[in-house]
Amino acid sequence: MEKKLIRENAFPSLGLGVGFELWMTFLAPRMIGVTWLLLGAVLVLFWAYSWWKHRYWANQGVPTPPVVPFIGHAHKLFAPDRMCDFGREAYYNYGGSKLCGLYSFHEPTLLVGDPELMRHIYVKDFDHFIDRRTFDMPSEKDIVTANMLTLKTGEEWKKLRAIMSPTFTSGKIKGMFPLVCEKADQLVSFCLKEARTKPFVDMKYNFGRFTLDTIASCAFGIECNSLVDEKPEFAKQVDSFFKISTGMILKFILLSLFPKLVEVLNLRLSVPATDFFEEVVRETMRARQSGNKRGDFLDLLLEAEVSTGDAEGTKSKEALDEVTIISQSVLFLVAGYDTTASTLAFASFLLAKHPEIQQRLRQEMSEMVEEHGDITYQGIMEAKYLDACIMETLRLYPPGLFLERKCVKEYKIPGMDVTIKPGMIVTSPVYDIHRDPKYWPEPEVFRPERFLPENKANITHLTHIPFGVGPRNCIAMRFALMEAKVGLAKMLLASDIKLAPGHEEIKAEFSMGLLRPKDGVNLLLDPLKEE
Repeated sequence: MEKKLIRENAFPSLGLGVGFELWMTFLAPRMIGVTWLLLGAVLVLFWAYSWWKHRYWANQGVPTPPVVPFIGHAHKLFAPDRMCDFGREAYYNYGGSKLCGLYSFHEPTLLVGDPELMRHIYVKDFDHFIDRRTFDMPSEKDIVTANMLTLKTGEEWKKLRAIMSPTFTSGKIKGMFPLVCEKADQLVSFCLKEARTKPFVDMKYNFGRFTLDTIASCAFGIECNSLVDEKPEFAKQVDSFFKISTGMILKFILLSLFPKLVEVLNLRLSVPATDFFEEVVRETMRARQSGNKRGDFLDLLLEAEVSTGDAEGTKSKEALDEVTIISQSVLFLVAGYDTTASTLAFASFLLAKHPEIQQRLRQEMSEMVEEHGDITYQGIMEAKYLDACIMETLRLYPPGLFLERKCVKEYKIPGMDVTIKPGMIVTSPVYDIHRDPKYWPEPEVFRPERFLPENKANITHLTHIPFGVGPRNCIAMRFALMEAKVGLAKMLLASDIKLAPGHEEIKAEFSMGLLRPKDGVNLLLDPLKEE
């Protein structure tokens, strides 16, 4: 009786134990196995999908560098320190000197390096590639950046470009010439003062202050005096535009993969310094609206009218809205500052490294002053060797390393069975084309003679494109060239530029889409005459 009682009371616990033991012995391993099997199946499906997406170019017979599943080439396209090397590899090893397929994650893009194909895409058939790469910027904090000319598309871009173009006519630029000369004189005075008290002069820093002061004065009538100000707020804020943070890279990757998530999170994509310049332009606009007109870039935008139409076809004209004016003003300030400053810094380094070229250029400047009595607009525009030195600098160190256009309607590449779909990005590797020995004998050598009038016929069309090409080229190209020529001419007439000991080489970095000196450009300046 006692044994029976014990067996009856123990049965339930024995039953649970046996059930658990059965689960652990037979069912759990099978469930775990099924789970791993499902995960494996999902991964295989994702891999197959990725493989299929990355077959786009192979199916069209376009060569492609090796891809990473799911990522494509994005790990190199989004990394500034890898982008240049990867572009060179694609150009020389995977057909990029003609055309080469790339993948930003699963999105196909096309690298085109053949000048004839570029002529079709950027010029002849421009109506198929009217837009640049665009970014959806849903945050209100990005409204100024989102409305810049460079991000405008279609008819909006055409209208805005037409409004801004008159700012950069020969007549307007000639009217700005005295202001540029005044800022260049201040640059020379400051540099020579530094040369007397410092072991070397950082010309990248000083040229940056010069271009910033020049643009602020010529375009907005603002005297920011960043050369002489011990704590130049303007310069500090504009420099922050070109510092790429890890957070910024991650945001743009997130934008590429999950644009809706960026919208939901209301992530800001523009740099905070935009707010500083937005307020500066607003204050200047208020002063102009009170009657202080100067006839400069800002006045032109304030007076501009854009054609509009309603559903019934009635056309009228309206003034540009405030956000559009502010956006173009901030763009002009920021874009014009760094590109010209970097070009001048690279040019001064190359001239210091080649004293015989520097002396020949100085001789041309001296003869110009002797003929015209001073540095004049006409003299600067006619100085052939000065122009050649600037152009050769831009060949070796183009501000923008890549050209980009976005396809807006399906396009079949002439003479090839390759189709570019709407929304696809087409890129051209400016830096690699500029240094391709196929077009440029001894491409690494600084040789301004290439660009003298008697030699220009030897240059293959569209192999020198530092300002872009076609209708979407740099709108301020002529102003930038005039500004650079004046700054360089004034410096050479005032001083002999030499390499500083320990700074005989220069490093370049790719930041925010621009090529610039990495650690400054440190040079020695020997005055040629008393100030």
